[in-house]
This record gives sequence, C-alpha cells and structure tokens, in this order.
Amino acid sequence: MSTGGGAVSFLGLAVSAYLVMVGALYFAQRSLMYHPAALSVAPVDLGLPQFGPESFTTEDGLRLLSWYAKAEAGRPTLVYFHGNAGSIAGRAEKVRPLLDAGYGVLLVGYRGYGGNPGDPSEAGLYADGRAALTFLNQQGVSDLVLYGESLGTGVATKMAVEKAEAGQPVAAVILEAPYTSMGDAAQDRYFYVPAKWLVRDRYDNLQRVPRIGSPLLIVHGSLDRTVGVTHGQAVHQAALHPKTWKEFPGAAHNDLYDHGAAEVVLSFLGDLKRGEGRGQ
Repeated sequence: MSTGGGAVSFLGLAVSAYLVMVGALYFAQRSLMYHPAALSVAPVDLGLPQFGPESFTTEDGLRLLSWYAKAEAGRPTLVYFHGNAGSIAGRAEKVRPLLDAGYGVLLVGYRGYGGNPGDPSEAGLYADGRAALTFLNQQGVSDLVLYGESLGTGVATKMAVEKAEAGQPVAAVILEAPYTSMGDAAQDRYFYVPAKWLVRDRYDNLQRVPRIGSPLLIVHGSLDRTVGVTHGQAVHQAALHPKTWKEFPGAAHNDLYDHGAAEVVLSFLGDLKRGEGRGQ
C-alpha cells in the first residue's frame, strides 16, 4: 500500500499550521510587544512630592499625562522613555537618586499607558516623545538628557537624532538594555519564524545611534535574557565617541539598579557637568 498520499497530506497540514502560526504572530504583534498598565498611584503616594502631574498634547491630538520634576539650577533635565510594560509609576523609584541629586526628570507617559488615550505604536510613541520635548521647550528647559529603557531606547535614539539634525543636540543620551532593532530582538525570541521581517514597529537603534551627536552611556546586564547583551555591545560598537559602555556581571534585564546602575548614571552625569571626556 502506498503511503505517499498520507505523507503529502501530513506535510500540507504542517505547512498550513505553520502559516497560521506566522499569521497569528503578525496580526497579534502589538499585543505581544506592548503591555500597558493602569496608573493607580500618585507621586506623593510613592514619597516623591517633587513630581507633579503634567499633560501635553501630541501632534495627532492625544492629551497625555506624565510626571515632571523641575531641575535645580545648573542641573539638566532627564527625559525618561520607559520600557514596554507597566507605567511611569513603576519607574519612579529608579529616578529617586536623580531627584535627590537635583536633576530634573520628566517621566513620559505613552499613549495607551497609565490610562492615557490611544494605542501604542512606533509612530505613536515618536509623536509622544516629540510632544514631551515640545512641552519642556515651552517651559524654557533646553538642557536635556534623554534616557531610554529597553523599548524606550528606540524612542530616545529617534528623538536624539531629530534634535541633532535640527541643530539642537541634547546634552547626553543614556540607553538601558538597548536592542539593535526590534526586528532583531523579535528574531531572537521567535527564532522558528521569520520574525525579523514581520515586525512593523522596528525601532532601529543600530541605524540611528551613529547619528545622535551627543555623549552616550549604555548600561546592560550580562545575564539579560530579554535583550541579550550582544545587542547592547553592537549598539555601542556602532556609536561614535564620546561613548561609555558599562556591563553589569550577574544582572539581567530589569535589575540593573540592584547592581549599581544608579551610581554609574550619576557619575556619568557628573562628568558631563565637569566637562570631562568619556569613552571606552
């Protein structure tokens, strides 16, 4: 008895199942990429009365809530673009040392996060970033450090390039656990499908980082399983001087501040103020 027909049928089913899986990943990709949470606390509840709620409107008409603390005289303001999960409240403790040192901080609330209207996307988060920088400009704040955490590194590099190309480079850029591109990061996780070519929101750090035109600090955990440390190393390699690389042995993706990242960031900012050269 011939089994050729059965083999062909099995192969056809396998191919069909694979294509269905690929299609499901493609159409569900934004729900896999973005994991917003509600904003259920106020800054004062976290012991951070320096922060006040501020709202600004994006170019596509969304009114977004963020948290803002003004800088002391002579200190820059750090614009914080957070990662793909949670809300700005979950980053408040990370920036406490900066507030204590007198730095200004704007925790940027994205569309779709923390009760803000809209749905997150690459183009949308760039619009949110522009609105945040416009808000600070309207406040007379021009001494800026852009901080990107994980997903937010793509927003930070995009904003840095736009500022540089406008002849207004920021004072510095800090990237925490950056990826080369979201397509590359997706390929690492979904290695069994052509994920790199399916991703719509690409956030191409590797292409942008040589064009930021500002001193750069990259911090990454050696045991990061979400965005492998090789991503951060590649981004650092592509960047121009002055640039600083700090790898934390034993750190993963979300615990760099348990391994001393705050001290590294404060040292980097202090060197900027003193006008000292950086680079390694």
